[in-house]
Amino acid sequence: MIEPVQLPSPWRDARLTVVVPTYNEAGNLPVLVERLLALPLPGLKVLVADDNSPDGTGEVADKLAIEHPGRVLVAHRPGKEGLGRAYVDGISRALDDGADFVAQMDADLSHPAEALPGMLGALLATQASVVIGSRYVPGGELDENWPLYRRALSGWANVYVHTLLRVRIRDLTAGFKIWRAEALRDIGLDRVQSNGYSFQVEMHYLATKLGHTILEVPIRFEERREGASKMTTATKIESALMPFKLRSRHRNLERPSQR
Repeated sequence: MIEPVQLPSPWRDARLTVVVPTYNEAGNLPVLVERLLALPLPGLKVLVADDNSPDGTGEVADKLAIEHPGRVLVAHRPGKEGLGRAYVDGISRALDDGADFVAQMDADLSHPAEALPGMLGALLATQASVVIGSRYVPGGELDENWPLYRRALSGWANVYVHTLLRVRIRDLTAGFKIWRAEALRDIGLDRVQSNGYSFQVEMHYLATKLGHTILEVPIRFEERREGASKMTTATKIESALMPFKLRSRHRNLERPSQR
């Protein structure tokens, strides 16, 4: 586990909300929230967007919200509608709540919470609109326990999307990042239509089309400790078709300098 960077004031006091979509993550969520709230970021909040998990994750989130009033927020959603819809809902609520920065991360402990202060510092020290915790830039790592087929699928997906969309990001499918609130408002969450994991690609594509600067910093990606992956055959099919849909759907979207 890495030691979190100690940011100077006023950077460490930034209003940062970490949006965590959940579905059957009752065992992992308390561990993640503990790690997030222990960071030297007093302005950090956690917003859990739970898709009515049958394992009681929503109730666990409610208990955490009672234990940490004002710092843990819960959005109860009616059912499992996909990662993309959970993120759109959670990010929208974070912006309405006044967040200046919004982070995305998985609930399964694969993303190192301790990297968030450094990522926030990189965002504040540059003109970037989003900082991605990347597995595929120099210094980035994959857990040696990550299955070979998952490595191959992830690598192939990045090459495939690069070829079709020409987006200059090494980790196009990354789910660990921090956005500036104004960039999210410029992108417009109402434009985003992806339901599954292709949400990540669509957000990166929209940011690139609109001329936003995207910065990648290395992280170590861990294998999940509890529970099962939510990657289904339907999700893989959606992800495979999505680049074609994105090119058609956003073909008239231009960078500000081109308008």
